[in-house]
Amino acid sequence: MTGARPVGITWRLTGALPVSRSERISRAVGTRVVRTGIGSVAVLAGSVDRLRHLVTDPSTLRTVTSAVVTVAWWRSPRQGWSGRIGWLDNVRGQRVALPRGGRGPAVVRVTLGAPTQLRLVVGAALEALSPTRPLPRPAGARLTVRDTLPGFLPIRPPATVVAGDPPGLDDVRAHDLLLCPPGWGAPEQPERYAATAGATPFGLSTAGRTTVLVDAQRVNPRGRKAGAYALDAPRVRLEFRRSGAAVDGRGLDPATIATLREVGVVECPRVPVNDPVAVAGAFVQVAMTGAVLHVPHLPPTVGDLLDAELRGLVTAAVDATEPLALEVRSVAQRRAAMRAHATAFALPAATGAAFPGLRRPPSVSAILVTRRLEMVPAALRAIAAQTYPELEIVLCLHGVEVPAPLRAALSGYGRPIELVEIPGTVSFGEALGVATARARGSLVTKFDDDDTYGAEHVWDLVLARHYSGAALVGKGAEFVYLEAEGTTVRRSAGAAESDAQVIAGGTMLMGRGELEEVGGWRPVPRSVDRGLIDRVKRTGGLIFRTHPLGYTYHRRATGHTWDPGAAYFQENVSGRWPSLPPYEEFGTLITPA
Repeated sequence: MTGARPVGITWRLTGALPVSRSERISRAVGTRVVRTGIGSVAVLAGSVDRLRHLVTDPSTLRTVTSAVVTVAWWRSPRQGWSGRIGWLDNVRGQRVALPRGGRGPAVVRVTLGAPTQLRLVVGAALEALSPTRPLPRPAGARLTVRDTLPGFLPIRPPATVVAGDPPGLDDVRAHDLLLCPPGWGAPEQPERYAATAGATPFGLSTAGRTTVLVDAQRVNPRGRKAGAYALDAPRVRLEFRRSGAAVDGRGLDPATIATLREVGVVECPRVPVNDPVAVAGAFVQVAMTGAVLHVPHLPPTVGDLLDAELRGLVTAAVDATEPLALEVRSVAQRRAAMRAHATAFALPAATGAAFPGLRRPPSVSAILVTRRLEMVPAALRAIAAQTYPELEIVLCLHGVEVPAPLRAALSGYGRPIELVEIPGTVSFGEALGVATARARGSLVTKFDDDDTYGAEHVWDLVLARHYSGAALVGKGAEFVYLEAEGTTVRRSAGAAESDAQVIAGGTMLMGRGELEEVGGWRPVPRSVDRGLIDRVKRTGGLIFRTHPLGYTYHRRATGHTWDPGAAYFQENVSGRWPSLPPYEEFGTLITPA
């Protein structure tokens, strides 16, 4: 199975699995663009993944005035999905036809009043078929890509792809960042750009350094199967082959990504030294899918192009003694690959010399509403220990007074803390609303005072928000700590890395503006989490559940508002550990002060 076009250096997986029926249909259909008239095309793709991959093909820079986009095998992201196309200039007509039952062929028709790049049309059509919500940012650069279409460019970016010198604007700098292919000359009218850089097929070349970039909305662990972590899960080999010219940079194709969703370990015993950027790009993309990558002998020319954390992970021996060890390795690899190499995070970092204020990821506010003063110190320590750099804490004390020692200790947690005091007569939902109004983050996430969180938890949520495009993301309550027994059990709680109907309330993350758009938190005394989930669904938003690691739900002897009985948490148990599972991923057990 080939992961790149047969140019430069290519790679393939050997020992791949039989494919599912839907994937067989997708591969049989492939992707085709057929001219049907002057300015008119018909696009046929076997799946949404293949349609998304088409947008990286330079042929989509052609202009069209009408297009019919058909996905042969489409599956609704959720029951009742009714998508609409994304924004386009000069739209004269549009129609979205989705199959009954939520599965089957889907068709998007667009008619335009002026020639428009096919890439933009396909990107708009994708919004009718799957979520493509961008990360919120308070500021961002306008990007112009000249004479090339790198595979790392997101589908619907704030970017312009042009041939030759792009047109300018009279009253403001035309473009903030200009990317050009290797060998480009100095841009005409340099005052129209704040910064320029060379766009290699797999990344960016600035100040003599190459940064490997990947579009994580196209290559990610979405849809990864739970069976891939079984000890007998398939292992495959990643093999490289030489060929003539430079690689085009599109990377792993949809068929390879579909295979990797079910693969446990990818072994790469031999690594070529020619074209190290292409090889590094392949490694980053495999890691982003969640497949456990093992490269025991990594040449420095390739290794130096990888993030240091990712480099250490892929060269380490694979612990196959238990399924959870493989899952921990998978999650650590994909996290390191995404935050260091995903375009949304790595491109601003690589251009930080020109735009130092744009280097950091979106800000997050962690909201903690509690009545239990004895739980506050441990909960604050867990939030303060998060590795996410742009994080503030909104501590809302609900119906309790702030003791002087606690108030004095707030400055010692190393994070900005906004203290909110709410009377006990106010409902829990209204208290959450008041606390959210005091939050300053572009994203807000809810913490519960008695659950346990690993240090990477917030990063996991932000990354899932990016690659899923969902309105609301979170984790499932798969790991449950039973206080009466002093043990943690793992329960079946639905599929991870997929669209979901329910997520754990103590893990919810959403854009603050989007939260306000759906009406915010309901002012009810209980079932506040369910109230928000219902509002998101009613307004057409999607809910996405990422992997469950780093969050442990607690069942305490003191009781809970929702109590299905102790036996409920002993059902469908696949693992059991004294205290917490023995991995740093799970953090430190929260105990009352």
